[in-house]
Amino acid sequence: MSVLPIAAILLVAAVLVFATVRPRGLPEIVVAGPAAAVAVAIGVVTPSQAWAEITALAPTVGFLAAILVLAHLADAAGVFGWVAGVLTRDGTRGPVRLLVAVFAVASITTAVLSLDATVVLLTPVVIRAARTLGLPARPHAYATAHLSNSASTLLPVSNLTNLIAFSATGLTFVHFSAVMALPWVVTIALEWVVFRIFFRRDLAAADAPDESAAPAPEARPAPVFALSVLAATLVGFTVGGLVGVAPGWIAAAGALVLAVPALRDGRTTPRRMLFAADLWFCAFVLALGVVVAGVASGPIGDWLAGLLPRDASLAGMLTVALVAAVTANLLNNLPATLLLLAVLGPTAPTGLVLALLIGVNLGPNLTYVGSLATMLWRRVAAAGGCRPELGTFTKLGLATTPLTVVAATTVLWLVL
Repeated sequence: MSVLPIAAILLVAAVLVFATVRPRGLPEIVVAGPAAAVAVAIGVVTPSQAWAEITALAPTVGFLAAILVLAHLADAAGVFGWVAGVLTRDGTRGPVRLLVAVFAVASITTAVLSLDATVVLLTPVVIRAARTLGLPARPHAYATAHLSNSASTLLPVSNLTNLIAFSATGLTFVHFSAVMALPWVVTIALEWVVFRIFFRRDLAAADAPDESAAPAPEARPAPVFALSVLAATLVGFTVGGLVGVAPGWIAAAGALVLAVPALRDGRTTPRRMLFAADLWFCAFVLALGVVVAGVASGPIGDWLAGLLPRDASLAGMLTVALVAAVTANLLNNLPATLLLLAVLGPTAPTGLVLALLIGVNLGPNLTYVGSLATMLWRRVAAAGGCRPELGTFTKLGLATTPLTVVAATTVLWLVL
């Protein structure tokens, strides 16, 4: 192997290690930006390749920024405060019943508003709800992490990886959702079974009120306007796919509608909206894509091309899903999606592309660096006082990830 491919691998490793450790809480772009510049400077990636990678990722990153702002405005409108009231409405709710509610809310939030909303906004709500009821926060916080990945296969807009691969599937918005519905349900059901066993000690408390718990907040009325805008945005995603309007523009339009009353009533400010867009994280995504392009164009990409099957048989789909899951944990799911789509080529069968999505969406539950959502979740959970534990996350991932990837892919094969 020549020097340049080795340099490409080392640059990717440096970026992902820093993103995992995040010393002193520094943003991921601190290393990713210079690494991308070095990759171009030493010839690992040509300037034209780097620009092509940035322009390919730009619509996806734009959607990420827009959906984060939309979720922030939904929170400002009281959507997640209302959810908190729903989760704590029954003062006798025990840990198992709360976990059922968290699974339901997290699955719907991920599918409709994207996994980033589940991580950034729902996770603090869930942690607060558990503490309000005097219950262990661990099972419920880890549920939002897992379901932000596992429940993100249902709609094309549920995950950035889906958006990248959507056109390659050859399906409409509705057809995509219909095909992925049963694998989505099976995945969530298996996650539930494993969570019940894995966190059995945390969930062993009786379904009775805890006298030491904080009083449950008063129930809030449903924020009808905000919920209506979110529903209209979801419909817009469906219609936009038929007329060629990018999801990012639709998410931005939904955010604009919510922004006007929020700014007028003082529920947010332009600065807070800009902060919600997390531009440093968006820049990290672009820089990471440039760094990984050096790996995709080297011997690793050639090796994957010889490894992946070309037929959508059960064995072929399982191979693609498992390779995608491993690659996502090595490179992160967005670059893994771009790499594997390029390897499969533009004529890949729909079954293989959808199996790829199962791998890159469910696989990241195994490691912190598997998905951008998990990286965000670590920061949000720690800020909420429920610091993630590497050992717990890894053991839970080993218990769920292989099982859900194989089961969801098998069900997908049966559906197709």
